[in-house]
Amino acid sequence: MPRFACDRRRKHNETAEERRRRFFDCVRSLIACLIEEKIMLRLVSILAVLTCLVAYPAVSAAESPERPPNIVWIFAEDIGPDLGCYGLDYVKTPNLDRLAAQGVRFENAHTTAPVCSTARSAMMTGMYQNAIGCHQHRTADKKPLPAPVVPFPLLLQKAGYFTGLMPGTKTDLNFLCNVKELFPGGDWSEAGDRPFFVQMTFANTHRAWHHYPDNPVDPAKVEVPPYYPDTPLVRRDIANGLEEIQHMDALVGEILDRLDREGLTENTLVIFMGDNGRCEVRGKQFLYEQGTHVPLIMRWPGHIEPGTVRDDLVLSIDVTATVVAAGTGHVPEWMHGRDLLDPNVPKRRYIFTARDKMDDTHDAMRAVRDARYRYILNLMPERAYCQYNEYKERQYPILALLNVMHLKGELDPVQDRFMQPTKPVEELYDLQNDPYETKNLADDPAYAEVKSRLRRALDEWRKMVGDEGVSEEFRRGGWPATYPTRSLEEWEAKLAEWEDIMLKHGPGPLPGDNRTQKKNKKAKAK
Repeated sequence: MPRFACDRRRKHNETAEERRRRFFDCVRSLIACLIEEKIMLRLVSILAVLTCLVAYPAVSAAESPERPPNIVWIFAEDIGPDLGCYGLDYVKTPNLDRLAAQGVRFENAHTTAPVCSTARSAMMTGMYQNAIGCHQHRTADKKPLPAPVVPFPLLLQKAGYFTGLMPGTKTDLNFLCNVKELFPGGDWSEAGDRPFFVQMTFANTHRAWHHYPDNPVDPAKVEVPPYYPDTPLVRRDIANGLEEIQHMDALVGEILDRLDREGLTENTLVIFMGDNGRCEVRGKQFLYEQGTHVPLIMRWPGHIEPGTVRDDLVLSIDVTATVVAAGTGHVPEWMHGRDLLDPNVPKRRYIFTARDKMDDTHDAMRAVRDARYRYILNLMPERAYCQYNEYKERQYPILALLNVMHLKGELDPVQDRFMQPTKPVEELYDLQNDPYETKNLADDPAYAEVKSRLRRALDEWRKMVGDEGVSEEFRRGGWPATYPTRSLEEWEAKLAEWEDIMLKHGPGPLPGDNRTQKKNKKAKAK
C-alpha cells in the first residue's frame, strides 16, 4: 500500500509555486490510497483530505521560509589581526570590537595567498588559486575559469540576490570575467525587494600609511618583531599602520550604524576580514604568519552566538563557502571552501598557502600549517627573499633600513637571515614556542617526524590542486634577481628620504599619496 507521503518540512528558499506543487503531491498521495484501498474507511480518508485542504494555507504561512539574509562582506587591505578585540589594547577599534562582541571572532584565519589578486581570486570562487590557474599575481595571461567553477556572485544571483560592489571596492582578479555581470549593482539601496549581497574594500590600510595626530598610536607602545631592529623609524612605521586601522574602524562603524538606521541589522550577515597580511617586510608576499594571518569577524543575529571565539584553523575560501551556504542553502561539491557555520562540517587539520609571481618578481613558495607548526617549501631557493620588487622598494621604509644595516654588518643574526642572497629549501617553525618564526627547525633531527608529516600533507595537497611548480621559463624570467638590489650609497639615500618623511614631517598625511583617502571617501556609507 502506498504511504501517505505529504512532506511538510520547510524548504530553504521554497517558492510559492513549489509549495503549491508539494500540496498537490499530498492530495494525489491520498487519492492513490483511496483507489487502492476501496474497502477502507472512506470517511476517515475524506476527512484527512479536508483537513489538509483547510490546514494547508495556515501551514504555508506559518512555515514559509524566512527571507534569505542580506550579506555585507567588508575587506580591509593588508592587515593582520591588529585590533583591540584581538588583544591590542593600545589600538582603538570600538566598532570592530562591537561587531566581534555581537558575533564570532576567528583567532586563526588565513588567506590562501599573501597578496591581493591571488587571494581575491581564490575567495571569488571558493577554490585554491593554484587549482584554477590564478596563482600568478596580476598575470597578463588571464584565462576563463575551468568548468564547473563559477564566481560565487553568480550562485547568489541564481538564488534571487542583488549583488553589488560598493563605491571604491577592489576586484583585482586573475581570471577572465565581466565584473559587471558579477556585480551589476552598487549600493544596497538599489536592491529593491531582493535580498542583497554587497562587497566593499577599505583601502587606507594599504600603503602609504598616514599619521593621524587626532587619533594617534604611541610608537613607544608598539611591539617590534625580533626580525626588525628597534629604531624610531620602525616604531613610527608600525604606529602609522595601526593608526590607519583606527581610521578604518570608524568607516566600518558608519556601515554598521547605517544597517541599524535602516532596520537591516537583524537579517544581515556582516563579515569583516583582511585580504592578506600586514604590508611589511616579511609580511605581505610571504608565507609567514604576518603574511597570511588576518582578522575575521562575522555577525548574524539569531544564527551566531554573540561573543563566540573560535581558535580552529580556517581559510579565506571558507568564508566564500559560508556566504554561498547562507544565501543558497548549500555549498557546491566542487568548492574547496567549507561552511564555517555548519556544525556538521569537520574542522581543518591543515591549512595550505602558496605564493608565486609578485608583479615581475619571480619566486615560488608553498606552505602547510597545523595547530602548532608551519612548514615552508621554497621552490626557488636560489633567489633572495628580498630580491627586487618595485612595490616594496617604493613603499617600505623598513626595507631601506634593513638593507643599509645589512650592508654595514649592523644586523643581528635573526634580522640578517632574511637579507641573505639565497633561501633554504625547507623551513619549519614551532609557532607555540617561536611565534615570530625566527628559528628554522627544518634540519633539526628532533623535528624530523614533524617535518616529514607536514611535507607529506603538502605533497598531497599539491597533487590535489594540480600544482604546476616552477618551469624553467619562469625560473629564468621576471625582473633581474641580482642581489643586493642597490649599492649602499643608494640605499642610504633612500633611507634618508624615509627618515625625512617619517620622523621630521609634521602632523597630518604623509606627502605624495592621497590615493587611499580618495578611495575611502567614495566607500563611505551614504
